[in-house]
Amino acid sequence: MEINEYLVKSFQLVRDMENMDFFAGVARLSRTEFRLLREVVMEEQKGRSIISSELARRLGITRSAISQIVTKLEQKGIVKRIDSPTDRKIAYIRIADSAISVFNEQCQEANAIMERAVELLGEDKMKAFFNAFEEYEFAVNKAIKEAKGQ
Repeated sequence: MEINEYLVKSFQLVRDMENMDFFAGVARLSRTEFRLLREVVMEEQKGRSIISSELARRLGITRSAISQIVTKLEQKGIVKRIDSPTDRKIAYIRIADSAISVFNEQCQEANAIMERAVELLGEDKMKAFFNAFEEYEFAVNKAIKEAKGQ
């Protein structure tokens, strides 16, 4: 395979993986909304709260986009903004009590799809795929740093 073909295949793999729909059933949350909510829930499980700028960093999207998504989810009663007791400029994003069941339902749906994929592919191949991808990611990141002279 030529170098350009590897590059094209790499872009295609990333796009295809990003487009996988683990919510094949009736999803009440988009993938981005689900990812945002997942971050909120993970922080809450640790006894912490999260702010919009940290959500933007973790999801790899702008703070403006996060603000729009949070506003939409807030209007639907899925999340709520809680003002910081120490800093008027900060609002924490929390999941609404009524939305926990929606989030858990989508988690179960995604987990069921992944479980079936593992059954179809086999656990050994699944582990090998992720190991190979981690090695690929390391190699690409190293090549990028070298190209930047770091």
